[in-house]
Amino acid sequence: MSEHRPSDQPGEYDDFDEIVGAETDRDPDLAVIEAGSRTLRAVAGPAAADDIPARPEDPEVDRALRAVEQDLAGRWGETKLDPSIERIQALMDVLGDPQRAYPSIHITGTNGKTSTARMIEALLGAFELRTGRYTSPHVQSVTERISLDGAPISAERFIETYDDIKAYVEMVDGTQEHRLSFFEVLTGMAYAAFADAPVDAAVVEVGMGGSWDATNVIDGSVAVITPIALDHVDRLGSTTGEIAVEKAGIIKPGATVILAQQPVDAAQAMLKRAVEVDATVAREGMEFGVVDREIAVGGQLLTLRGLGGQYEQVFLPLYGAHQAHNAAVALAAVEAFFGIGAQHARPLDMDTVRKAFASVSSPGRLEVVRRSPTVVLDAAHNPAGARAAAEGITESFGFSRLIGVVGASDDKDVRGVLEALEPICAELVVTQNSSHRAMDADELATIAVEVFGDDRVQVEPRLDDALEAAITLAEEESEFAGAGVLVTGSVITVGEARLLLRRS
Repeated sequence: MSEHRPSDQPGEYDDFDEIVGAETDRDPDLAVIEAGSRTLRAVAGPAAADDIPARPEDPEVDRALRAVEQDLAGRWGETKLDPSIERIQALMDVLGDPQRAYPSIHITGTNGKTSTARMIEALLGAFELRTGRYTSPHVQSVTERISLDGAPISAERFIETYDDIKAYVEMVDGTQEHRLSFFEVLTGMAYAAFADAPVDAAVVEVGMGGSWDATNVIDGSVAVITPIALDHVDRLGSTTGEIAVEKAGIIKPGATVILAQQPVDAAQAMLKRAVEVDATVAREGMEFGVVDREIAVGGQLLTLRGLGGQYEQVFLPLYGAHQAHNAAVALAAVEAFFGIGAQHARPLDMDTVRKAFASVSSPGRLEVVRRSPTVVLDAAHNPAGARAAAEGITESFGFSRLIGVVGASDDKDVRGVLEALEPICAELVVTQNSSHRAMDADELATIAVEVFGDDRVQVEPRLDDALEAAITLAEEESEFAGAGVLVTGSVITVGEARLLLRRS
């Protein structure tokens, strides 16, 4: 397929050629699909604080929150799914369709969704829009999942929102074969809270998949597709192309699709869906992307190519090339939300963009939570995520010796995760988190020994013991003064480790 430039004006985008050159290998068959889709080509105009909530200090509020958590936990969990949006649609109907009270940006993909959602939220907030953000899973507290104005809603508001919709939830429960699930009720709470606020824009992350995900009752004017990789293969498909078909279900008629770099079969599925619903497509590496990035203290300094122009000297306080790509996707999504590239072609205010990105945090994503030795948390739970974490660690930290702490869920490609970590970890401490889905530490150790060798693997079933063992290994020899610890394998493992380390 021929390479398209964002403009027919020769020489205007010489710096952007490097982005095009870095584009994922593309199949010539995609040309047929692209011929039928509207591709967004904009002509350029002129050139955190810790927000993870703790348990409520007020005993009465804490008891009330625990009661809500218990009620939610009594429903179908997030891993028990029925591929249907009938129940959530019924709930929206009796609530008066709160999800239609505000425009939405809808995000799916395999990796990078939450970080991208946080960046989009920061950008919209910097432009003085009141935002609602719905993400999953949570790191420490369920209230993290629903945010207003860039911060998780309070425990009191979480309780009030649940109480407000509880009767309607029970009404719907009585009409369905299965009760509303944990995730469906939380989704209803988020949409109701956003309408009640009210918000100017909602940033909504898909829970799993796309077409039949509970979030997919919104009409996202912008659909964001972060990189697709193999995960949840038992539910979504065994190839990235099959998974992409399911995720493409969030693309609504007439929407703008912001497409991160993808495997060829995934890109083909997305573009096919865009043709079918007459959606406009903007592709990373073609219409937008990362022009340049440099390692900086506390993060990285970026030059991003957006739909409306080039943005230079953008500081992002997150580590890893994958976060730079997430930033490019987030920027393009916000530009599309404001109509840039479709209605007009000019960049967003540069200083506002810089201020927004400088404020971004993403807990549990290459997050440093301790020094001497440095302890880094990363919620990677599939091979693609683990490879990105490994690359980010290697590039940004320069540890002389790295000790890994891994606790994984039993439904994940654990071997693939361990193989991604093996080149960067001198030793591995295998553990398990408190979830009923956690892989048994001894079972995980059996696989780890096959990947790392017996002399590089230590088993500590309790997470607190595993953290202590890893920190001791990092400290034990003076020649390894630059040693560090990486805790990874699961969002739950990272959340529990974060709580343990911050308490200590």
